[in-house]
Amino acid sequence: ARDVVENPKHLAFFELEAATLPRILPDVDVALINTNYALEAGLNPVKDALFIEGSDSPYANIVVTAADRKDDPAINKLVDALHTEKVRQYILEHYKGAIVQAL
Repeated sequence: ARDVVENPKHLAFFELEAATLPRILPDVDVALINTNYALEAGLNPVKDALFIEGSDSPYANIVVTAADRKDDPAINKLVDALHTEKVRQYILEHYKGAIVQAL
């Protein structure tokens, strides 16, 4: 709410802990809820959302590690696994479009 430059409609903005947003949804007009919290609350982002970020979102989740572990075989194995067709199919089947692969 601190970076709102203009507010001609005098809307009220509140910054809340992300995990609480599904619980307060009945009490607000709009809430921006992370997919993981929406799914945990039984919401279906594909059906319940007014807007879903696309695959070009600058807020995509990425795998990071400490610099001294960049060549760690376990880290590289994880990254390789995340890029397999099997994982892609799992995400498509289980999340039904709620999780979008980043570009």
